[in-house]
Amino acid sequence: MQFATPDNVALDNSMIVSAPSLSTGSIKECNQRYVGKAWGVKTQRLIDAAHFLSAGVVSFARGLNDTPKIVPLMLGIQAVSMQGGAFAIALFMAIGGWLNSRRVAETMSKRITAMNAGQGFTANLITGILVIAASRFGLPVSTTHVSVGSIFGVGLISRQANSRVFTQILLSWILTLPIAATLSAFFYSVTKAY
Repeated sequence: MQFATPDNVALDNSMIVSAPSLSTGSIKECNQRYVGKAWGVKTQRLIDAAHFLSAGVVSFARGLNDTPKIVPLMLGIQAVSMQGGAFAIALFMAIGGWLNSRRVAETMSKRITAMNAGQGFTANLITGILVIAASRFGLPVSTTHVSVGSIFGVGLISRQANSRVFTQILLSWILTLPIAATLSAFFYSVTKAY
């Protein structure tokens, strides 16, 4: 059998060479890595360490911000006992985390935007700084809200932000305050009558 080439040169079967097949990996197999060195240390290792430390800053900020919210619960539940109250609060927090924390974590880590370690470091650091500053001045902020804003900001710059997911989150935050106020006013007026 003979094949014609673009230059009308005839080739026989013995001259045909097959090209290797190429394939691409999945998104999970593709990693964005930092290259080079800084201060004699691989840049990726520095970014990973900074990302780990910034997660610690967020954890500290969450504890600093959320601990005062638990104190009134502890005072209110003293009717049982301090140990019983602490156990009840821990139990209810654990149940709440068990029931819904996975959805929140998946939304924040995967659905708002894709991030590399350097972008995660930036979002964590900003979250930690803002929550610690708010706690210092007694401003009531949600660590989760601040974190979502930081993650979305990274997504805006990288042009990978999922605006639809962010809009859904933002809408839920905007609606929560007036709905809670309306329901609270309604139930208080009903119970006040009795």
